[in-house]
Amino acid sequence: MDLRQINPDLAVSPQILPEDVPALAEAGFKVLINNRPDDEVGPEIDHDAMAEAARQAGMRYHYVPFHPGQITPQLIGDFAEATAGQGPVIAYCRSGNRSTVLWALTQAGKLPEDEILATAAGAGYDLSGVRPLIASLSSRRG
Repeated sequence: MDLRQINPDLAVSPQILPEDVPALAEAGFKVLINNRPDDEVGPEIDHDAMAEAARQAGMRYHYVPFHPGQITPQLIGDFAEATAGQGPVIAYCRSGNRSTVLWALTQAGKLPEDEILATAAGAGYDLSGVRPLIASLSSRRG
């Protein structure tokens, strides 16, 4: 697994497997968020398989599929709800980028844009392409 810490309560990762989930629970993660749509994966790692792995490991599970280029207010809200005060969270998608984008969009208006982008870059994700959306959301929330 390639866990990348975004903040003390959130790490992101490229695709994880059901057999990875017990180790995540042992590491202290309480919530697993799957941002990878089922149409990108086979049944061995679809949301049903991952939900069952999370259940068996005693973790809460959220399926918040993010299709590339299809950001909606509902998607941002669902990710915000899934990460809100439920304990250490691990979110994943194919590369971890979409999970990081969702985190960044939930932080718009809460953290300065430069800090959001620097945090993402520190985890290995270049979110400069979504800076205009972060700025737009910041101006609406600020």
